[in-house]
Amino acid sequence: MKSRVRPIVAQMHGYVPGEQPRDRDVVKLNTNENPYPPAPGVARAIVAAASDDLRLYPDPGGSLLRETAARVYGVTPDEILVGNGSDDLLSMLMRAFVGPGDVVVYPEPTYSLYESLVTIQEGRVLSVPFPPDFSFPPALQAAEGRLMFVCNPNSPSGTFTPLEVIADLAARFEGVVVVDEAYVDFAAATALSLLAEHPNLVVLRTFSKSFSLAGMRIGLMFGHRDLLAEISKVKDSYNVGRLALVAGVAALEDYAWMERNVACIVATRDRLQSALAKRGYDVLPSTANFVLARRPGEDQAPVQQRLRDSGVLVRHFPTPRLADALRITVGTDPEIDQLLAAL
Repeated sequence: MKSRVRPIVAQMHGYVPGEQPRDRDVVKLNTNENPYPPAPGVARAIVAAASDDLRLYPDPGGSLLRETAARVYGVTPDEILVGNGSDDLLSMLMRAFVGPGDVVVYPEPTYSLYESLVTIQEGRVLSVPFPPDFSFPPALQAAEGRLMFVCNPNSPSGTFTPLEVIADLAARFEGVVVVDEAYVDFAAATALSLLAEHPNLVVLRTFSKSFSLAGMRIGLMFGHRDLLAEISKVKDSYNVGRLALVAGVAALEDYAWMERNVACIVATRDRLQSALAKRGYDVLPSTANFVLARRPGEDQAPVQQRLRDSGVLVRHFPTPRLADALRITVGTDPEIDQLLAAL
């Protein structure tokens, strides 16, 4: 097991040595960060909180953040857990429900961290391949396991699973269905509306994408209060720092700022999809802040390298299903112009 941990950790977030930018001239379109800054109130809240109180531990329950999020999303505070990014919440779910030999189900290809965390828990993966158009595979409706993950919108495809499909899964599946909504603010619907009818359903959110706070590591888990009470038993005592907690509150209090940034990204996303199609790529309709562009049967690793040589970073997956594709984060309009010129 120890010999496998290091490569697993290195690959959790798709890190490729040498791929990260070394200067600000690089256009970084490979990690799905938001190209626009967070709401101005976030920086003010962080500065105000950077006081002598930093000598004290943070609130272990993130009470103020949970109360603020409850008002914004129409739930109660005891239906929310706060995490050090949604990856922390994924780890909690794995520790709470998965032991040696337990089955975790999800469609693939999807977020690679799921497999890494299952491996660390010595569980077993039951993955069902997406069809070529990345529509939801019907075979998952009969799957059995302790956890089922649905990344929605899915990464790396950007495609969206309809809510009626998720509701049907939650009704059929005897374990816990986890809807990972890291990119949902760029889409048109959320599974939060299903929580009241499905006590085995959990919804994850992150502040890293739409709220432009990847550097602060803030995540939220929504679910039935009894289920979250059990999951919280495996939570680290002080898993979110004082500055991250106040940053999350400030971001939620200026929700309109996030919505304006999202609108800009969606408009640029539409332009990018059209421009890629004109350059001969097959582009799946994306509901996220990135697009997946394919040239069927043509390995895109050389294209990724040439773009990198031109100062533009995009993501390539060296796997049989995705070798002919590039995942491209939607940046600012000037950044996308530079990408298209390089292509």
